[in-house]
Amino acid sequence: METVAANTGYETGLQEYVDRERSAVDLINSVGQLMYGKGVELVFFRNHLLDIGISEVIKLFNYADQVVKKPIEVQMTADVARGLLELDLAPSKIDIGRLTHEFANSGSASINDFLKDHLSGFIGQDKHTFKPQDVILYGFGRIGRIAARELVKQAGKGQQLRLRAIVTRTLTDAEIVKRAALLRNDSVHGSFKGTVIEDVPNKAIWINGQLVQLIAASNPEDIDYTQFGIQNALVIDNTGAFTKRADLERHLKSKGVGKVLLTAPGKEIPNIVYGINHKEVDIENERIFSAASCTTNAICPILKVVEDSLGIEKGHIETVHAYTNDQNLLDNYHKGPRRGRSAAINMVITSTGAGTAVSKAIPSLKDKLTANAVRVPTPNGSLAIMNLTLKKPIADLDAMNGMIREAALVGELVNQIHFQVDPELVSSDIIGDTCCSVFDSNATIVSPDGKSVVLYTWYDNEFGYTKQVIRLAKHVTKVRRLVYY
Repeated sequence: METVAANTGYETGLQEYVDRERSAVDLINSVGQLMYGKGVELVFFRNHLLDIGISEVIKLFNYADQVVKKPIEVQMTADVARGLLELDLAPSKIDIGRLTHEFANSGSASINDFLKDHLSGFIGQDKHTFKPQDVILYGFGRIGRIAARELVKQAGKGQQLRLRAIVTRTLTDAEIVKRAALLRNDSVHGSFKGTVIEDVPNKAIWINGQLVQLIAASNPEDIDYTQFGIQNALVIDNTGAFTKRADLERHLKSKGVGKVLLTAPGKEIPNIVYGINHKEVDIENERIFSAASCTTNAICPILKVVEDSLGIEKGHIETVHAYTNDQNLLDNYHKGPRRGRSAAINMVITSTGAGTAVSKAIPSLKDKLTANAVRVPTPNGSLAIMNLTLKKPIADLDAMNGMIREAALVGELVNQIHFQVDPELVSSDIIGDTCCSVFDSNATIVSPDGKSVVLYTWYDNEFGYTKQVIRLAKHVTKVRRLVYY
């Protein structure tokens, strides 16, 4: 009898999982149709659904149950997604997890009636009022190539950002082939899930059917982008060569350029951490912006939550950062202290401006934070350790984590903070995370008197930061879609 019961339990469990897989396939199908047919992107409690597999979809439903505390069924979610296909939706970004949970608790018998009521402001193409924005990548290094992948992936029907050109200092036929290969293959982020075809005679590459012009230039002001049909473009400068306003203004002297976005801390220009201070910037009159640094983007969301809720008296930020291209692979001359020592086999203490940079996004923290960094032998994936003295004591560890969890699930920072509960989390686990700040809840320390806390947040210093850059790019060019989060 025990054997029969065991077999029955096994068969039942397997059948339930197969049913969930079928529903996941149904959901994935709707995700694709909505994105490429209507320009509507579905996410699931902030997590992306585009280009993920069946098992990954089912794992997200476990996340909804264990972390978000909003258990919903895969089949019901698939039904809601199919309901969205029947509506004349404007290009938008919709959290299908939130929507399904609200439907499940609404008491409504009709998905169609529920959706028409909840998404009335999304129905009708007259809600889509902006024009597509041309984008130029000035530089094609680590951030430039990841940005190219993400811009192409997000293109959908092309209503928002369109990658039109990539500028490098030189451009031989061999370099075109090499740069296409670097876009196609990546040792950290894996192979590009799409097609990259070199068009050497026309000095261009085709990425998922999108024609991207390759341009060689030593000086930004020498380029006439209009000859390639590019107008009023946003230049994303990821070279790191220009950080001052006067230097970045050289881009604006080029024909076809409207605005400039720097992927590094900038001087004499607005430094913006999307989600923190992006609404405070005058995007109507300002034409040059900085997306700050990857570390600043990682720590600001957590610091903002703590500062707003408890107040920060003082603190120290220690960054454990992956090595970067400005370090030497083997010991050799370097103008910076210690950075000349081999990045592949050493931990290297170095400086970071993140502590000071935070105050540009959160002014109330001016002169309250110190910071330092240790570069370590990993190619990507970093960690910020924030040791903070609080103005108002926190009750206990659960209260501290609960505060961050709430911010990660509700409000302005759901795209910035990923609340992690995995007790085995390590740096390689956060590679490819779409959030700029992956909060490690299991590492939180709270002093007995509740006046001091140590908070740990991980960040993919390449991909997570690039996602912030693209969010900011959409904001300053005013091509943000309707959002239901």
